[in-house]
Order: sequence, then structure tokens, then C-alpha cells
Amino acid sequence: MLKGKAAIITGSSRGIGREIAREFAKNGADIVISGNKVDLLLDLQKDLQKAGRRCEIVSGDISDPKTSAKLAEDCIRVFGKIDILVNNAGINSRVPFLELTAEEWRHMIDVNLNGAFYACKAVAPQMIAQKSGAIVNISSSAGKTFHANAAASYGASKAAMDSLTRQLAYEFGKYGIRVNGISPGPVLTDMSAQWTEEYRRIVTDKIPLGRLGTPQNIADIAVFLASDRAAFITGETINANGGSYMN
Repeated sequence: MLKGKAAIITGSSRGIGREIAREFAKNGADIVISGNKVDLLLDLQKDLQKAGRRCEIVSGDISDPKTSAKLAEDCIRVFGKIDILVNNAGINSRVPFLELTAEEWRHMIDVNLNGAFYACKAVAPQMIAQKSGAIVNISSSAGKTFHANAAASYGASKAAMDSLTRQLAYEFGKYGIRVNGISPGPVLTDMSAQWTEEYRRIVTDKIPLGRLGTPQNIADIAVFLASDRAAFITGETINANGGSYMN
């Protein structure tokens, strides 16, 4: 589905981003992976190369615009184009609002929202010149409704990302660039692995499908949205939560 495509995936070190990178490689994409855990990125690079794909690493802090600039530069230098950007890098927090500091608020926005903004700004000139491209923003159900296990700063950052998705879809459509998002609910990642068994049961009981999601579930949607099979879809943020939030 992605044969011949060149992709940038932020936050590729582990979890959802790592699985998206693997699925992109299985579907024929060459990839620039990014994160701040170099050892994990090196392991992933080896996996992708074993699958027969080319893979470059750019390590750094996504809240620094220089990181996104390097991602775009390396993708163009090595692959000659940028077909896909996946904005997956992000952090979470469970600090109650009354305990949330201004510094913590700014850090969340810097990583989750500003990081996506910088990456979109970095790839836009190349995608516009190509008159084609697909951007996939990994959001969260916390951006659409309250969440008992997420700070207000997290939900606000993801709600803003959903708005960014719609606005860019509107502005970039004339250049042949599609912009969509994925809004995962509870997914089995390093974060959810820290839950107590009691909390896991409470969460699962509220999911109509009766289970937590997997990184694979999210990666499958990302492949679809990045592919030509989603050629007439833009401005959408797809819920992927087993039915725990519907709209």
C-alpha cells in the first residue's frame, strides 16, 4: 500500500510509533525515524533494514524546530522526496489541574502541539512542490472528551492537534496534500502497562469491544490514511477506541 513512498515518523522509539514504522516498512515505505532514545531507534533501524527497507535516524527533541528541519532535510537528501509525515511524538501527564504548574503546561504544549506544528512547517514546502503528500496526526480520545487518567494539559494539546488537522486539511487541499488524524482510546503501551489490575479492569469494562487496543490496531489505520486508498479522505480524525467514545 505504500510502495515507493518516503515517510517521516516522529516518536518512533517505542509503542505506537514503533509499530507504525514496522507496518510502513512491511507495506513498502522507506522511513526516517525519530525520537530521543537512540539505542531503541538503532534496534528499530535494524529491523526495518532486515525487511528490505531503507531507514535513516534523526534523534532529538521534537519541541525544538531544528529537529523537524533535520528530519525534512534528511528525508529529501536520502530519498529525494517526502510523501508522508506521521506526527506521533508525544508525552502524557496525570497531574490534577490544581497541581499542574505553568512549566508543566508549557512542556506538554511544546511537545504534543508545537512539535507537530514544527514538523508540518518543515515538510510543507516539499509536499507543496510535489503537489502531493499525506500527514497523519496521532491524537487521543482525551482531545474529544474528559479523561480520568490524563491531565488537562494533555487533553488540551490533543484537542488543539485535532483543530490543526482540520485547518491544514483545508489550507493544503489545493496542493494535493491530505491531512488526517487518529484518536486512539486505551491502548496497550508502556504507559498502560503501568496501570494497576483494578484500573485496567475498570477501563476495559467501559469498552464495548471488551478489550484494550494494540499498537497494531493504530498502525493499520495509519497505513490506510497514508495510502492512496484514502485518496478522498482529508480533515478527519478517526476514533480507534473499541467504542469507548463515539461521535
